[in-house]
Amino acid sequence: MEILKVDNLTKKYGKENLKIMALDKVSFSVEKGEFIAIVGASGSGKSTLLHLIGGVDIPSDGKVMINNKDIYHFTSDELAVFRRREIGLIYQFYNLIPILDVEGNITLPLDLDGRKVKKQELENLIKLLGLEDRKRHLPNELSGGQQQRVSIGRALITKPSIILADEPTGNLDSKSSEEIINLLKKLNKQYNQTIIMITHNMDIAKCADRMIRLNDGKIVGEESI
Repeated sequence: MEILKVDNLTKKYGKENLKIMALDKVSFSVEKGEFIAIVGASGSGKSTLLHLIGGVDIPSDGKVMINNKDIYHFTSDELAVFRRREIGLIYQFYNLIPILDVEGNITLPLDLDGRKVKKQELENLIKLLGLEDRKRHLPNELSGGQQQRVSIGRALITKPSIILADEPTGNLDSKSSEEIINLLKKLNKQYNQTIIMITHNMDIAKCADRMIRLNDGKIVGEESI
């Protein structure tokens, strides 16, 4: 079942002769449960593409369809709600709230949405993340790998349609990177979680089901792994 369709997605910055084409008519689709890696050099358009799929930036042209809904037909308030409920975001630098403990950071999206936390589901998620003995710790009391696991938990707590991972291992050592990728693979295979990850690391990209290559804002290659 198709969960995402990107159709002629274009993003331009600047005006007149100073225009920069960050994305140039990019099109592809993703099936539910796929693990997609988007790769390319710095400036290729990877982050721009991820931000447009996640509804945190507005395209110059084209469509992003998630579950057959054109997300840019939503009002700004509707888009904010949709993004909070249907998109899980994992950042390179974690973006945790320093005054909230592990549980508080994980449940933040539910709190912002006025939804109740189901205690057993939260316990199961924390166990899955391997953070049972850290749930009362603040971010500055955690290692980088543990902080990234918290951010993965925060992305998962709403049971989103898609998880978008922006260089999720870019700030980690090799051991922690391997742990995070193995966790993402487990979520993808055992829980059928759709994941779209951008990375410059080809070894990490090869852990996905399919790789999409970007260069100068265009798709220049696509392959199953």
